[in-house]
Amino acid sequence: MIENKLKKLEKENEQLKAQLADFSSMNSKYYLGQVSSYEEINLRELINVIWQGKWIIISVALLFFTLSILLAFSLSNEYKSTAILAPASSSSSSQLSKLAGQFGGLASLAGINVSGSGKGDKTTIAIEIIKTWGFLEKFIQSNNIEPELFAVTGWDSSTNSLIYDTEIYNPNKEEWIRNNLEDSNKFFKPSSWNLYKRLKKRISISQDKTSGLINLSVDYYSPSIAKEWVDKLVVAINLHIQKQDREEAAKSIAYLNRKIKETNIADMQSVFYQLIEEQTKTLMLAEVSDEYVFKVLSPAKVPEEKFKPKRVLICALGTLLGVVLAVIFVLISHFRNKDNQ
Repeated sequence: MIENKLKKLEKENEQLKAQLADFSSMNSKYYLGQVSSYEEINLRELINVIWQGKWIIISVALLFFTLSILLAFSLSNEYKSTAILAPASSSSSSQLSKLAGQFGGLASLAGINVSGSGKGDKTTIAIEIIKTWGFLEKFIQSNNIEPELFAVTGWDSSTNSLIYDTEIYNPNKEEWIRNNLEDSNKFFKPSSWNLYKRLKKRISISQDKTSGLINLSVDYYSPSIAKEWVDKLVVAINLHIQKQDREEAAKSIAYLNRKIKETNIADMQSVFYQLIEEQTKTLMLAEVSDEYVFKVLSPAKVPEEKFKPKRVLICALGTLLGVVLAVIFVLISHFRNKDNQ
């Protein structure tokens, strides 16, 4: 009797479990259907709202398109000139490094550091020097390009002449205008820092890690001036590193000669004489080589096509911005009115 009741209870329990499973499945399907229907209604509502506000969106897009055109054509054309450079060979520095490996311990007994690693890679050093304030300040001053950097607003291709902002600079008299708004004794002449920032933005230099070649570019309103500045930068950085190495070599030779007089050890004197020989080679190379750090593989050319502005891109992005802002405005206005109701 008890076994029959247990079997009956187990059967009823299985039936209840099956009914609960069916109910749960039906409930989840109903819930998913409701969510899907709700999402469909919301999406349809958004499309209807955007369609109802289409004239607002079109008007704003046209307004932004017009403003983008005005902005794009108000910007002056700029041209980029590029030179491809290769690191110049430096056999004397490699020989000095070999001597450092052979006699570094012996020379250190006399308190001399002959390690060539302290100088670092001349190419990397030269690339970084080109970006520095001190080097570019000297470059600006030596070439007298302050007005071209700060007072020029464009280039007239028909006359091949620069267009100056006559409110701050007088190109005929070649003088800066007085700033009457602040002080009659002050001029609009820019500071060294402002000139450095202007020039640095126009210079682009990078080295390909695979080939080791260097790309040096300058962008400017006048294509001929862009090309001229690239050429002058190459000459200037070669002269700068050349002068540094020449001065360092001369100091090293003088120092080594003093050390020879101070020691009576034949081996030490032999090391010093070899070091003097290598420093003399460096000094001679610095005296005769024009392409001391960078060798020009492909010289800069006068560009014929503008580098910027990208007028089509400016118009496209401006129009897209107008459409996005207009759609956001239409949606916000709709839901705000809906909440008020």
